[in-house]
Amino acid sequence: MNRFIQALLFDLGDTLMFSPSPWPPVFEKAGQNLSQFLYTNGIDIDPNHFHTDFLRQLDNYYTDRERNLVETTTLAVLQQLLSEKGNKKIPEYLLRLALNNFYAVTQQNWHLEEDAFDTLQNLQMAGYHLGLVSNAGDDQDVNQQVEFFGIRPFFDFILTSASCGYRKPHPQIFRTALTNWGYMPDEIAMVGDRLDADIGGARPLGIFTIWVKRRAKKLEISSDKPDAIVEGLSEIPPLLLNLSKSA
Repeated sequence: MNRFIQALLFDLGDTLMFSPSPWPPVFEKAGQNLSQFLYTNGIDIDPNHFHTDFLRQLDNYYTDRERNLVETTTLAVLQQLLSEKGNKKIPEYLLRLALNNFYAVTQQNWHLEEDAFDTLQNLQMAGYHLGLVSNAGDDQDVNQQVEFFGIRPFFDFILTSASCGYRKPHPQIFRTALTNWGYMPDEIAMVGDRLDADIGGARPLGIFTIWVKRRAKKLEISSDKPDAIVEGLSEIPPLLLNLSKSA
């Protein structure tokens, strides 16, 4: 087993999974699903326009969270919007079911990378501990996606910004992740596609960083430099082997 890196943190979206279709029409359909569910269950909304308002609120939420790195969850966004429209005391279980209808659509647009399962399996068999750290507004959505892909058994834990309250690159989400293990930061690697969130958040804490660049945005320019760069996930096991030889 590698004496240098003992455990790896993985990002999820655009690292272990990718979205083949453009998101705007997917979100449009998802919003309509959510609106129809609320209307059918007796919530006083305009079913023809509520989804537009919800998606607009989501856009504002996404902008705010990128700026302040605070995750207030999509459930809170939905609850606030409904309250503004006079629906102040809707049971949380009903909001949860409405969001399930929303994510039932968006989850279909995520596909597991072809080399993800084998890479995770190889790393686990080699003795590495694995954790998942994902920027996401809904903890249940992430866990459902991971279960659907069949990769849950590879991870010691799954940490989302929705459950933590902070988004990468905020140091708190990384510190929270590290509490699951007894390793020092320099014994851990962060694997992700975003230079700002994944690489820029982990490096200041002394975590070794691996940038997976195949899904990275073409215009992504950052002063955050990764310790290693790979094109795909299958390159990670041999990378770690070489690191162990030089440690």
